[in-house]
Amino acid sequence: MATGTPHQQGAYVAHATTDIYGPGKVLSAEGDFRRVRFTHFVATIRVDDLRAATPVEESEMKTWWQRKAELYGNDW
Repeated sequence: MATGTPHQQGAYVAHATTDIYGPGKVLSAEGDFRRVRFTHFVATIRVDDLRAATPVEESEMKTWWQRKAELYGNDW
């Protein structure tokens, strides 16, 4: 793993090698793994397989998250 503890809870991320997952937000961090809410699903991903989201990806995720909250409140 890289030095430090990257991609902590609340960080906006994307998969480092594919865009199939869409952007995501780290829900929790445990050791070398991160639980990430991507736009299409939730997954546990090794931290080395993540990268920081670009500003555009972060904006997309924030918009997606806001829309879900408007539709479902905090019960989704």
